[in-house]
Amino acid sequence: MAVPEKDLPVILPNVKNYLPTEEGRSPLAHSEKFINVKCPKCKGLAKRETDTMDTFVCSSWYYLRYVDPKNKKKFADAKKIKQWLPVDMYIGGTEHTVLHLLYSRFFTKVLKDFGYLSFSEPFSGLRHQGIILGSDGYKMSKSRGNVVDPDELVKNYGADTVRMYLCFMGEYSHGGPWNPTGIMGTKRFLERIFNLKSQISNIKSTFKNSKLENLLHKTIKKITEDIENFKFNTAISALMILLNEMEKEKQLLITDYLLLITLLSPFAPHLSEELWHQLGNKKSIFLEKWPKFDHKKIKEETFEMVIQINGKVRDRIEAPTGISENEARELTLKKENVKKYTTGKTIKKIIFVPDKLINFVIK
Repeated sequence: MAVPEKDLPVILPNVKNYLPTEEGRSPLAHSEKFINVKCPKCKGLAKRETDTMDTFVCSSWYYLRYVDPKNKKKFADAKKIKQWLPVDMYIGGTEHTVLHLLYSRFFTKVLKDFGYLSFSEPFSGLRHQGIILGSDGYKMSKSRGNVVDPDELVKNYGADTVRMYLCFMGEYSHGGPWNPTGIMGTKRFLERIFNLKSQISNIKSTFKNSKLENLLHKTIKKITEDIENFKFNTAISALMILLNEMEKEKQLLITDYLLLITLLSPFAPHLSEELWHQLGNKKSIFLEKWPKFDHKKIKEETFEMVIQINGKVRDRIEAPTGISENEARELTLKKENVKKYTTGKTIKKIIFVPDKLINFVIK
């Protein structure tokens, strides 16, 4: 029995040009033979539809293929899926929540039901990036004329400067208006890091500036935590503080400078790599292990202790870290600002928060 023509499968043609047409139609539109057909009902001239699926549907399972792109038997090996998936972090605009993200979750749940996957959610975490507005405070658009051309910025300032300024201009999730003059500050900062190389001492020395060493370890801790939490702007602020201190050194240890550019590398990869090789390193800076901070070297020897009387701040003093309640009591009751509130009064209770405050409840 012959199969009705309308039930025959549609065979897609081999298309040499996979770019969209000038009208923005699907690559299938390049094949005249595929498009121009006879209607199966009236036998008249007809055209096939070339846009049959939403682009989000087409792109909603690619992350599965990434783990095993050369596998010709299945979309991905089960062991590789288990090793790499689900994806740790999904980053996209808020408009993707009900488009690409929705489709991706649907595909994943279906594949799990069919036994191809062991998880039902494709992404373990989700972060939305903020929208960068034009300098007029409106969303960039050609009709408004407030669009900033990134290619021109890279041409004028370099890719590292543009990348770093985008990280520094505000919180990652907030976005905000583009400041055409703000990028110059980032450019000058990178120039200062480059010029700091001239302060490196070639003399081998074991001398360590304890203040600078303390700040280096604090900066490692700060930047490590900020990158993990997408707080790139405050991580860069920490780099700027560190640079200010390093510039005060007449002779800078090469190990300290190498540590600085290692911390800089996620934000300015090209400059960091160049400086890394200029200082005699053969392998890429991105093959280096990320630096670790020493807890002992970031611990402060003193802290500012707040002194309260009945919950109101009456004084602040510098006290040694780890001071006990009895020691804090003895130290603070000698202060004139405390005496005038406690003399002739009965201390009913003392509230002591280690390395932070002491509060005298008096009657």
